[in-house]
Amino acid sequence: MDSLTPVREAADHFGLAISTLHYWERRGLITAFRHSGQRYYDDDQLYRIALIKHWRRIGGLGLTRISELLAEQHRWREVVTGRLAEIERERARLDTAHDYLVELLTCRREGNLEGCPWFRERVDLPTHAAAS
Repeated sequence: MDSLTPVREAADHFGLAISTLHYWERRGLITAFRHSGQRYYDDDQLYRIALIKHWRRIGGLGLTRISELLAEQHRWREVVTGRLAEIERERARLDTAHDYLVELLTCRREGNLEGCPWFRERVDLPTHAAAS
């Protein structure tokens, strides 16, 4: 039989607020055992808490997605693959933003940036039709 860990000890160990664990329990993500009005977690629930924490903080998954994933754990590879694709798109967007801002800093023009020659070379303005 697994030992049972009090909610305070679990919260402290994982660096979570007790209210977070209570909320996860209300959402059906984890299950506490109760004894004399106190909540306790077995080892399986402690692993689940660790998994949820990792998914939230490292994987960037929201609780709704985590809830769906826990309900259909056979699909976890599909969810992880989808999240990786999202992260790759975000990484590409951030790389583009980074490169743009670094290049923008090379502009020697002071004042308004719309007058920067580097910027103007990269903007496509509408062509004006000749007035008849």
